[in-house]
Order: sequence, then C-alpha cells, then structure tokens
Amino acid sequence: MKSKTWAVWLTLTVGALGLHRLYLGRYDVWAKLLPLPTLLGSYGVWRARSFGVDDQGSWLLMPLLGLTLAACALNAIVYGLMSAEKWNQRFNPQAPDAPQGETHWMTVVGLVAALGLGTTVLMATLAFGIQRSFEYQMQPSQSTPPTAAVKKSAD
Repeated sequence: MKSKTWAVWLTLTVGALGLHRLYLGRYDVWAKLLPLPTLLGSYGVWRARSFGVDDQGSWLLMPLLGLTLAACALNAIVYGLMSAEKWNQRFNPQAPDAPQGETHWMTVVGLVAALGLGTTVLMATLAFGIQRSFEYQMQPSQSTPPTAAVKKSAD
C-alpha cells in the first residue's frame, strides 16, 4: 500500500534522484533520467565553488539542478493534492478504500514545504540564469577599447 504522505515527502527530499518513483512502483524512463540533470547541476555547483561564479560551465549546469528540484516540488504538490479516490485508483488498485490515500496533517506540512521550496528554488534559478545570460551578452560590448566606443558614438 502506497501512502500519499510518504510519496509527498520522498518526492520532496529524494525526488531529484528518482527514488520516489521506485517507491510508487514506477521504474520507468523518468526514474532512470532524473539523476542525470541532478548530478550535472551538482557538478555545476561544485565548479562554481571551485572556479568562481564567472565560470561559464558552472552557470550553464547549475540551472539544471534548480529546475529539477522545482519540478520535483511541483510533483510533490500534485501528489499531495490528489483526491483519495484517484490516489488509490492509481497507486493502490488492489484496495480502493484504503486509508493510505487520505490527506493527513503531515501531508499538508509536506505541501507547504514543497510550495515554499519549489518557488524559492525556481525564482533563484530564473534570477541566476537571466543574470548570467545578461552578463554574457554584455561582455563583447565591454571588450571594445574606450576610444573606439567614443569614435563610434561621434560618427
């Protein structure tokens, strides 16, 4: 019997590695692919800590981790808001009236945590990615000598 509360907390804590899908009995392509962006994003964080945030490899890889964590938080919210009937129909088909599909107070706490963590991670990822993209686009214009920039503006 699959518990909705356990699924919410597993998705929130170890969902980026795809372990929540194993708990739910769904060892599919998503369970196999979820560790890849998580590990690549973690490598990007390591690169940023080792080489500084100006390292292009780090700022290209770090958003993968943020987007994966935000997607897992959204998945935890979807699991937590699923009705008991739909939950039992999808994950406990052998016992359609099982109490595992009901929403308890720990499920609600998990939903609040998923909402807070998901929005924070998503906004930080978007802000970091947009800032780095803007800085990258501005680099070529800053590399021109000041005299050439003055001469272009005079023409």
